[in-house]
Amino acid sequence: MSTARVVVHPPAENGGRRVLVDGVPIGTAFSLHDVAVFLERAGLEGWDELDVAKHAELIDWQGGGPETWER
Repeated sequence: MSTARVVVHPPAENGGRRVLVDGVPIGTAFSLHDVAVFLERAGLEGWDELDVAKHAELIDWQGGGPETWER
């Protein structure tokens, strides 16, 4: 189990990646924009896609990094 606050699971068949914050599912992302929106809703205000990619080491990207959206 990951100790990261944010976990992005591997892409599913449809390309979506489940996103968890503190172990709680907060949605399925289909892009970096979606991840940024979810993180903003979880309290990381002001983050955009560039911040998500730039600070990728703070996120547990399972099954590929921020550039991976297909299985």
